[in-house]
Amino acid sequence: MSVVIRRAIREDIPAIVKLIASDPLGKLRENAAEPLPDCYYRAFEHIDKDPNQILIVMENDKKEIIGTLQLTFIRYLTYQGGLRAQIEGVRIREDQRGKQLGEKIIRWAIQKARNHRAHLVQLTTDKKRPKAVAFYHKLGFIPSHEGMKLHLNPGLDKKI
Repeated sequence: MSVVIRRAIREDIPAIVKLIASDPLGKLRENAAEPLPDCYYRAFEHIDKDPNQILIVMENDKKEIIGTLQLTFIRYLTYQGGLRAQIEGVRIREDQRGKQLGEKIIRWAIQKARNHRAHLVQLTTDKKRPKAVAFYHKLGFIPSHEGMKLHLNPGLDKKI
């Protein structure tokens, strides 16, 4: 199967939200109603204008969106002013899993990070997703740190 990985455009947002809302955790926190809430389009505008962020989609040969991820570049003082790449929101459409598409999209992001001269690629995955943890281990990611979060929206936290 041939696929194309490209930068997302505004018209892709409904398909992207449908992807991120399609798993058990996403169903609790996303709203893929039609019409799509404006908050997603506003977020896309911010992401798209930010030169340190890339929201991408993966299309099959029928031009259907079958995958997505967001790549963010973070400059910081440690590592002598280093640049790290953060991978977020990785999803492959459920009927397309098991075809090495997840590996292809992650390897695309890793190469993009190399091209930007990032010294590190990092990601987090929810501990409630053991298959995702195993997948990232297989690609060479190691659990080197303990991630922590402080949710600032208690109403949303109770849903999740």
